[in-house]
Formats: sequence, structure tokens, C-alpha cells
Amino acid sequence: MSMILKVDPINPAAEVMKRAAEVIKKGGTVAFPTETVYGLGANCFDKSAVLRIFEIKRRPPDNPLIVHVSSLAQLDLLIDDNVERAEAIIEKFWPGPVTLIFKKKAEVPKEVTGGLETVAVRMPSHPVAKMLIDLSNVPIAAPSANLSGRPSPTNAQHVIEDLYGMVDVIIDAGETPLGLESTVIDLSRDRPTLLRPGPATVEEILRVVPDLYVPDFLFGKGQVERPLSPGMMYRHYAPNKPIILVLDENKLDIVLMKYPDAPIVCPEEMVQNFYGRRIINMGKLSKPYTIAQNLFRVLRSLDTLVADVAIVVGLPERGILFSVMNRLRKAASQVIE
Repeated sequence: MSMILKVDPINPAAEVMKRAAEVIKKGGTVAFPTETVYGLGANCFDKSAVLRIFEIKRRPPDNPLIVHVSSLAQLDLLIDDNVERAEAIIEKFWPGPVTLIFKKKAEVPKEVTGGLETVAVRMPSHPVAKMLIDLSNVPIAAPSANLSGRPSPTNAQHVIEDLYGMVDVIIDAGETPLGLESTVIDLSRDRPTLLRPGPATVEEILRVVPDLYVPDFLFGKGQVERPLSPGMMYRHYAPNKPIILVLDENKLDIVLMKYPDAPIVCPEEMVQNFYGRRIINMGKLSKPYTIAQNLFRVLRSLDTLVADVAIVVGLPERGILFSVMNRLRKAASQVIE
């Protein structure tokens, strides 16, 4: 059985959090909320505990983990790199939903990094995540707390659905505020490179990192040979039900005729376009962060519907919706362009 600890998301009780921290110290696993999604955490220096994460999630061993820190002193334990080029990003986005990739120190196990000589690091802003790291007194390696390939968890119930009985502790602090995994920027190469879009948008990052490189594979073009950060290669974020993602609106009517009973996933502003069909409202285009926050809950809800497939309407790829579309491309069984 998994121990479930319920805490206030803003003012978590230290006595309760100490119980979870003791599990981390003893080599156990703890699912905990961050501002992005729930993470499945373990001591990043404990190889056995890290391997347990991969076993629980059924995660490919070459898919690197993100290490979560609560201070720059902990960052120093992990990286063998010049942090000067990262100072502007850290000042702007830490604590927050941005992961940075650096060259790693030898002490960081390769089990954490998928065999790479780099390590991905983030300083979360969620009070529960910060307290857990502080009380554990160690950086915590933590991918999303779901079975690999499934939609990421944005509340404790999602974690329970996927991992109950396998993880030692689940900290329940309600819904995560942002609902999408962190933005990942690789600083280990000559030019800063975006490897995963997230809540910190490309437009925001470019103001701080004008020479940011945004590779074609983030737009669904081409592929990488091996994952350099989480979420790069494998099919991710997918419900069990097949999804057809329609990017070309001129082909939408053909898809609708082919699947007359399929539910339609679309923004609130488009609901009237599908009169008589089952609609799953993603949120408002006029408030795009609502779509990001709802995305994984919506994808998980598709598995409760009686239907062979679901149709998802493509969104404009700008701002936070670029990050949403990145997830939808990876979740889709078929993309119609």
C-alpha cells in the first residue's frame, strides 16, 4: 500500500512533510506536487532508489530524469559547468517551471542521466516541493508521477490511478497550478537550445536568451537519435484511447464524417461549430493557460467515454499553446496535416 499524506498546498504541515522526507532519506519513493505536474521522487545520489523510479514507471532507461533542487548550493553538487551563461535565466525563472541542462559532476549517477554526461536541473516554486527537498537535504530526481506514456498527473488522484501500491508515499496537495511539464533548455552546448517547450514560453525565454535555438523536431518535423531530455523521443502523454489530431481545418469535415460517434476535443470558442456532437471543452483560447492547465485532465477523461477514437482540433502554435501542441503531437495516434 502507498501512504497518502494530505497537506495544504501553500502552508504544508512540517510534521507531515518530515514523514515524507524520511522516506526519501531511507531510499524510498515519494510522489509530490510541483507547480507543473506531480513528480515521482527519490534521492538522486541513491542508484537503487533511482532505478526504482524507472521500474515503477516502466520507463526506458535511456530517458533521463530531472533533478529538483531547493538552492544554488545543491546545484553546485550536481554540475561541472560554468553557470555564468545561466545566470540571467536563473534570475528570471528560478524558482519556477524551467529546467536547465548542464554538464554533470561524476558523483551524479548515470542512472539519473540516461547515460548522458549532462544533468537536467530545476528549482521548483511549489511550497510542498521546496519543503520536501529542504527536509530531505538532498536533490531529488523526479520524472512525472505516472506510468510512462500516460498523460502526466495534475492531481493526486491521477497518481493513485497509475501508481498506487507501487510508490511509498503520495503527497496530496490538490491540483497543480500550471498543468504542463517544465520548459527544458540545454546549456551544455555552444548555443542554448530548447528541448521541450513548457509553461515558460519561447517568447518569454527569447527576451532573456536572444540566441535561443528552437529545433524543428519541436514542431513535429524530423526526429532525434536519442533523448537528451525527458519527453523527446517516446510517445508521451497519451490516453489509452486513440487520438486523431487534426491540424488542417480543411480536412476536419472528412475526419468528422469518417468518425461520426467520436467525441471532439476543442476550445470553448469552437464548441458551436460541432452542434450535435459530444464535446470536451479544453478551455478558452482567450485564456490559453486554462487550456494548458486542463490538458492532461481532458486527455485522461477520454478513457471514460464510450468511443473508439477521439478527435482533437489543432491550436495556433504560439505562446503557451505551442507547448500544448507539442504534447498533443506526442499523444496522438494520428496527425492529419
